[in-house]
Amino acid sequence: MTKTVLVTGGTGFIAGWCIVELLRQGYAVRATLRDSAAGPRVRAAVAREVDPGDRLSFVIADLTRDEGWDQAMAGCDHVLHIASPLGREAPRHRDALVAPARDGSLRVLRAATMAGVDRVVMTSAAATARPPRGSGRVSDESVWADPEAPLLDPYRRSKILAERAAWDFMVTVPGATSLTTILPGAVFGPILQNGDPASVWVVGNLLEGRPARLLNMGFAIVDVRDLAAAHVAALTVPGAPGRRFLATGEFLWMADIARILREEIGARAAKVPQRVLPDWAVRALALFVPQLRMFAGDLGQRKEIDASSARELLGFAPRPARETLRDCAETLLAAAAG
Repeated sequence: MTKTVLVTGGTGFIAGWCIVELLRQGYAVRATLRDSAAGPRVRAAVAREVDPGDRLSFVIADLTRDEGWDQAMAGCDHVLHIASPLGREAPRHRDALVAPARDGSLRVLRAATMAGVDRVVMTSAAATARPPRGSGRVSDESVWADPEAPLLDPYRRSKILAERAAWDFMVTVPGATSLTTILPGAVFGPILQNGDPASVWVVGNLLEGRPARLLNMGFAIVDVRDLAAAHVAALTVPGAPGRRFLATGEFLWMADIARILREEIGARAAKVPQRVLPDWAVRALALFVPQLRMFAGDLGQRKEIDASSARELLGFAPRPARETLRDCAETLLAAAAG
């Protein structure tokens, strides 16, 4: 019998590719939306990759409201909880994103455990496993980042507190429902053109020549397609329940990303910046430019991450970052061209 998976945040970048991967593997998918009008757009985007047939349906549920979650869970075997507020606008208040991320995750878990769902796989972030600055430690799943760290931005703070709350909740509830969390780095790759592409805006800005100078920072990159495959694998792999899995590939400085874009797409990358802005200038500008504040603590920081658990247990096999960036840029340019 076909198993049904509830995917939260159906219009999202990661969720879209998870829907594609689930359909390819024969699952039925029920995706949550905040607005029913988005359903046809999501279906059309998914259909560019795989025929959804009658195996894709939608339900209205909002992370900030209790209504709708019990109905969304009814009859589902598994849940991919991917929806979370984004930090792109860099809110000033450090707790601005905590309530929707933490409380939303708890709403999903309460409904899932009440419905007797088998497995919940939740998208967290590699930042939740980041060791203290200057400690020399490599990030692995045993590490928990400090949500009170002074340079922590609101988005990462919300991810730490949401994942912590999820694990604490699971300790308190009886039943067979299990939790697994996936901790991705910077998620790039081709867009499905069905919603906000999350971290892909970094590549989009570079293609448009913004900012005019590169920042002295880098990312542990993961391709959204490889990340989706890891999420779906966690639904069935025997060793996945009760585990955290870091899912990251190559680390690249922004200067490396810019160089690869120029090499891969040639003249269409003419606006991509080449010079790096000094760190002191970034810190000064961050006082006036909200989007820079969330990166100020990352300047000059190379992140060493051990993703071996995901490779060994989930079959996670990240493709070369060059391929990820090329495919990301190609779809962004195609979308811009209409």
